[in-house]
Amino acid sequence: MLSDFLPTTRKEMALRGWEQADVILLSADAYVDHPSFGAAVIGRLLEAEGLRVAIIPQPDWHGDFRDFKKLGRPRLWFGISPGAMDSMVNKYTAARRLRSEDAYSPDGRHDLRPEYPTIVYSQIIRQLFPDCPVILGGIEASLRRLTHYDYWQGRLRPSILLDSGADAILYGMGEQPTLELAHRALDLLDSGHPDLTYDAEGNAQLTSTALREALADLPQCVLAYSSDAAIPNGISDEDIVLHSFEDCQHNPRHHAENFHHIEEESNRLQAQRLIQQTGKQWVVVNPPYPPMTTAELDHSFDLPYTRLPHPKYEGKRIPAFEMIRFSVNMHRGCFGGCAFCTISAHQGKFVVTRSKESILREVKAITQMPDFRGNLSDLGGPSANMYAMRGKNLKACQACRRPSCIHPAICPNLNGDHRPLLDIYRAVDALPGIKRSYIGSGVRYDLLLHDWKDEALNRAARDYTRELITRHVSGRLKVAPEHTSERVLALMRKPSFKLFYDFKRQFDQINRDSGLHQQIIPYFISSHPGCHEEDMADLANRTRHLGFRLEQVQDFTPTPMTTATTMYATGYDPDTLQTVFVARTPAEKQAQRQYFFWYKNEETNHTPQSKALNKPFTRQGIRQKRKK
Repeated sequence: MLSDFLPTTRKEMALRGWEQADVILLSADAYVDHPSFGAAVIGRLLEAEGLRVAIIPQPDWHGDFRDFKKLGRPRLWFGISPGAMDSMVNKYTAARRLRSEDAYSPDGRHDLRPEYPTIVYSQIIRQLFPDCPVILGGIEASLRRLTHYDYWQGRLRPSILLDSGADAILYGMGEQPTLELAHRALDLLDSGHPDLTYDAEGNAQLTSTALREALADLPQCVLAYSSDAAIPNGISDEDIVLHSFEDCQHNPRHHAENFHHIEEESNRLQAQRLIQQTGKQWVVVNPPYPPMTTAELDHSFDLPYTRLPHPKYEGKRIPAFEMIRFSVNMHRGCFGGCAFCTISAHQGKFVVTRSKESILREVKAITQMPDFRGNLSDLGGPSANMYAMRGKNLKACQACRRPSCIHPAICPNLNGDHRPLLDIYRAVDALPGIKRSYIGSGVRYDLLLHDWKDEALNRAARDYTRELITRHVSGRLKVAPEHTSERVLALMRKPSFKLFYDFKRQFDQINRDSGLHQQIIPYFISSHPGCHEEDMADLANRTRHLGFRLEQVQDFTPTPMTTATTMYATGYDPDTLQTVFVARTPAEKQAQRQYFFWYKNEETNHTPQSKALNKPFTRQGIRQKRKK
């Protein structure tokens, strides 16, 4: 029924008896009412607080902007949700070619979202409703909250807050700041603030001027000020003042220095405020909220989602929904700290775990779906086997500045107990209606192979490994060693490739013992900062020796606010400020990528180059190839 979804049209608002919405969310994704889609989460969260929330999914940004006007002005604010992926990653490949389909659009159409919807949507709303607050959220705005490198334009750009003209960014996972924003906004309406406006019936409406004052100390919020004197409480010794945008443009090392601070403060329990000047404006990033509690995360996942696309998409395929419709996310956050990954940059390194009861409620809801056939596609999270893992001594975590709890070595304060996760697996598999639960999320095999100095934890890791391989793999287990070079892996913040050998031996032995014929599928990346062509030749030699013909491979794509992107943009490692080699030109990147496919000539390609690639690679051979 239409009334089961948040309204997207005037007609749907009328079904609920609404004349005006309190909050209107503009989403660059199709509206799928599921906890994996950000606009649905924020909409349901605000609805649970008693607010009237409407969604305008994928508005047409051409012509007369009728989609932006159709629901009128909200009483409180417009929220911009640019999508579950950065729009440029969504639209373009690492070679800057347009992708064949948009996974978050009906029938995979790639013409339903603009480039940088955060900016496009905000500027249109500003034009149509000049005094209405505009609040940014989602991964695109979150990871572009300060000066960042834009791969698709090949340059540094300032905070997206300045480019968009919006009032604020709520960065990271948005539940906590959004709830506080709602409470402060309602308090402002009740206060009779002099900067409120009133509609024809005399009902108070929030304005940008009124709201900005209330956001000054809101955690996990980014604001812009016209001068340093306008910054609340001034600039103190406790603040971290970053190099200005202009300084970063002229001196790449300054951008690398900035990123070191940004990453640290994004992953600290007691972070400091970050301040950066851009021209005559000053961008202030307030410290994040503490990690959510289990009860708070349960509340977010237990909201009354229909778990379905809006009825307007009937008969259309939304690829991302098809992928996750029978999956369950069990936790947030990732303490891996991989240099190229945005998960910890957006969700943080501290794992927040859902309760067993909440997970089982969601699984039971899935079993009641009419097209469910008994198989869960994924019972996982950002990393499949980090569930319930955290520091044993919280005081040590409060003082910690490491972006990763497991690199360069696993922290002795980390509790790596796999027993809570095994308990969840077994409880889910025991539910009526469940035939198999598969693990589609990435598994950290370094956590399985580590010596925990506690035989109970070591035994649990062995039990987990066996149960994973024998009960939760649908023929192919995907893992991500990412590279074979120890030097490149260190820059990636990934474990030694020696561990992959160890894990593969265990995988093969367990399969033999169990009479199974399953494959292990490794992921690899080419052209990561620090990677030379010789490193790719080594990768090709090693993986060929292991019997792999690589399928799951990708060329490194620089995405905003990652360590690897900072290396790519500046040529410096932000952790050490040492220079790093970067393959930037299309020719350099293609020269590295071709090593993945040494075997192609055996099937379809018989060029001299491919024949050369089908032989063992040597440094001498690579030097000769370069001379040619």
